[in-house]
Amino acid sequence: MCRWLAYSGSPIKLEELLLKRDHSLIDQSLHSRMGATTTNGDGFGVGWYGEDETPRVYRSTHPAWNDRNLKELASGISSPLFFAHIRASTGSAIQETNTHPFRYGNWLWMHNGLIREFPKVHRELVNKIDDSLFNSIEGTTDSETMFYLALTFGLESDPVGAVEQMVGVVEETGQRHEIEHPLQMTIATTDGTSIWAFRYSSEGDSRSLWFSTRMDELKLLYPAIHELENLSDETRVVVSEPLGDLPGVWNEAPESHYGIVQPGTDKLGPFMPRRP
Repeated sequence: MCRWLAYSGSPIKLEELLLKRDHSLIDQSLHSRMGATTTNGDGFGVGWYGEDETPRVYRSTHPAWNDRNLKELASGISSPLFFAHIRASTGSAIQETNTHPFRYGNWLWMHNGLIREFPKVHRELVNKIDDSLFNSIEGTTDSETMFYLALTFGLESDPVGAVEQMVGVVEETGQRHEIEHPLQMTIATTDGTSIWAFRYSSEGDSRSLWFSTRMDELKLLYPAIHELENLSDETRVVVSEPLGDLPGVWNEAPESHYGIVQPGTDKLGPFMPRRP
């Protein structure tokens, strides 16, 4: 399927996580250890926040490991909050408009997983999207459909509740079409200040999701790693697959849970779909 990462904290260059880690996202595009597929070569995208409230997005259908523009961009852009995603298509076309992260206003969204037998339920799900949002849909993926359903159900005011409603609608629709285990997902979304990440699947066997340990704890654990010194205690990374093997750095999210990386105290809580 896909691999992704979300970063929030002291501004850093994108290349620090996309290129320079032992098991960076670029390395995962060829050598994923935990994904459903080892190779994720059906495009990539990055979305980052700078001085403007609206994030910038760069997306391509090229394999991430073979795009010189990505390396140039990643070495030249610093950001306090950014998303990156490498794609392995589950059936929809390989085109820029189907590449994550998706953007609406100041929000970004990316997904690993699938709505099973999506062509069976695509039209019915799209018809549930609010008319005011419909013309903003650019692609044909299940992931973007999930994003606009969540926006319809109030993502901008209550992200957890909106995603719970979105998942409930997807599952109820799939089950009416006799689709076993309609949904598999790890999702990240952000408004540019906080990051919400979700791990859930209809079968209770979800793709992996990991949160980095609090930075103040990592500084105590590894005082000799000087690159940690200039990072704020608020700095966190959320990933679908760890970027390295250093003990104590990565913590797997429990099954059917969500986490919020936010100013102050972060949060981890159980996730329960809301059926219509």
